Amino acid sequence: MPELLRDKVVVVSGIGPGLGRSIAVRSAEAGADVVLAARTESRLTEVAKEVTDLGRRAVAVRTDIDDEDSAANLVSAALEAFGGVDAVVHNAFAVPPLTDLATVDLDAVRKGFETAGISVLRLTRLFLPALKESKGSLVMINSAVLRHSRRTFGAYKMAKSALLSLSQSLASELGPDGIRVNTVAPGYIWAPNLKWYFNYLAKERGITPEEVYAETASTIDLRKLPEPDEIADAVVFLASPMARAITGQCLDVNGGEYHH
Repeated sequence: MPELLRDKVVVVSGIGPGLGRSIAVRSAEAGADVVLAARTESRLTEVAKEVTDLGRRAVAVRTDIDDEDSAANLVSAALEAFGGVDAVVHNAFAVPPLTDLATVDLDAVRKGFETAGISVLRLTRLFLPALKESKGSLVMINSAVLRHSRRTFGAYKMAKSALLSLSQSLASELGPDGIRVNTVAPGYIWAPNLKWYFNYLAKERGITPEEVYAETASTIDLRKLPEPDEIADAVVFLASPMARAITGQCLDVNGGEYHH
């Protein structure tokens, strides 16, 4: 990958085995030092090693973005390690119950809003002084749920719609300070969780996982499910100077499942 983020400092929340890991590693391959944040320490350790094996620096900070003190500690650790921050990628999320809005538990819906909206806003505000100094970038990871209204996805769509509204409003507020704010909305992500689910569906239906994949891919223009690195590359682009005139936008990375 061209060094789009050469010597930049990128913070990535929600490090896991799929997209979070890919965003961190692809940022490092693009030349960035990376601050890794997640609740699971073992995942942080694994991904930090991948980053340092690429010759870049990594700081792993066990973080619960829903906790104010934990979020503040993440910011302090990033600034202590690197002295500044150039980009923050909000990838942490909590999926609300996938059930009808008429019967869904409202406290669970509220929790989804807390993580997708309030916690993202709080962490963004904590990083603002550093981002103003660097004229940096924010990238919010959203979802293709923005593009459909399938039954049982209502609470999830509500939370992700709030995140999109947040990013667009922040783009208007922070643009005069030179800070760009954009969104990436993936569809299917061919990562461990989806692979497990396809294996489950295959057993339930008495077919192969490959057949489940082919059926699903047949509804997508490119006839393949996007992989984590392909989505991460869009994040790297938006965080980089190549996207210096782009803000307030939502980039769908779904292989053509939906057109927007």
